[in-house]
Amino acid sequence: MTVYRNITMLLGCCAIATAQEFRPLFNGKDLTGWKGQGYEVKDGMITCTPKGSNLMTEERFSHYILDFEFLLPPGGNNGLGIHYPGAGDAAYVGMELQILDDTSDQYKDLKDYQFHGSIYTMVPAKKGHLKPLGEWNHERVTVLGNTVKVELNGTVITEANLDELQAKFPQHQGVKRRAGHISWCGHGDPVAFRNIKIADLAPAAKAEEWKAQGFTPLFDGKSLAGWKLPEGGEAHWVPVNGVLKYDGRSKDIWSEKEYGDFTMKLDWRWNGVGPTQARPVINAQGDETGQTLQVEELDSGVYMRGNINSQVNLWNWPVGSGEVYGYRTNKGLSPEVRAGVTPKEKADRPAGEWNRMEITMKGDRLTVILNDKIVIDQAQLPDVPVKGPVGLQNHGSSLDFANIWIKEL
Repeated sequence: MTVYRNITMLLGCCAIATAQEFRPLFNGKDLTGWKGQGYEVKDGMITCTPKGSNLMTEERFSHYILDFEFLLPPGGNNGLGIHYPGAGDAAYVGMELQILDDTSDQYKDLKDYQFHGSIYTMVPAKKGHLKPLGEWNHERVTVLGNTVKVELNGTVITEANLDELQAKFPQHQGVKRRAGHISWCGHGDPVAFRNIKIADLAPAAKAEEWKAQGFTPLFDGKSLAGWKLPEGGEAHWVPVNGVLKYDGRSKDIWSEKEYGDFTMKLDWRWNGVGPTQARPVINAQGDETGQTLQVEELDSGVYMRGNINSQVNLWNWPVGSGEVYGYRTNKGLSPEVRAGVTPKEKADRPAGEWNRMEITMKGDRLTVILNDKIVIDQAQLPDVPVKGPVGLQNHGSSLDFANIWIKEL
């Protein structure tokens, strides 16, 4: 029953991704947006050279539909890496979907999980749906939460539930991941790719339940109606497929409406990669311990009531998201206040995965629930304005927002 529900939801999301909602991952001219070696661009194609290994996207992805065409030479071998962390063998630290001329005599002794479209070492694909050599094949891969589906030339050849695979293959590291880079996994054969495009998808919302609870959408999923943008901001804050994509190259945006007491729900995730930097370890009292950890620097936040100091941080620091930096670092405030705005634990999911956050402001009290864990509980924000807009912060990091709902209390 679980598999049925997941696949049904996946198919429903596939239906909403029309051709207009896809964006190119390959510009047909060069490898802008990709990292790696051993691939060349010619005649609108990416082709693996004899030195080709991994070529990966600069962005990370989690919920998406990937659409592409590929051309196999005789005996051609490559692969599609998903949830790839950026280093290591994509078949094991991520997952590799086979791209292979499995009709070649050299592969007559293949294991079931080695045929084209299979999730290597774990899930065999249906056989016999590759076009004859010399013809382009069309493939569509849908990754939605814990579900993966592969369609080859119009036929579904692979379907898998990653939670079930994780239980079946507990030693496989990649099957535990729910986000990462997309990569081509070359083996030196001149396999070619073209028309590579992607549709980013928002995680499923509990729309009917939230409506019944009195919530209304603050982001309609297709426009920025109800938001104030800086000049030129529409080029950097872009809604598509229910996702508000931000590239980190503009300024903050603010709701047109002002709010006093409210509860706000939102989903967010980091879609890019930040630099590695040393960041302080914070104790339960909100003080720096003198220790640091190397982290991927990712930073944004949600402003409360038009005030940049009452910001619920979204970031990858050791202290975790939910912290109110402007209050925690204010040594003029009482120890109780500074401790209150320090997260009880780091509840963030790995970078690239979606996080679900619930923020409640009532009077001067703040509560933050992150991924079903209370990280800030009735913290006091002295002198916080009684009313003001909510804002999404620019701090130079690229990230996605989705399912932004609010209820006035």
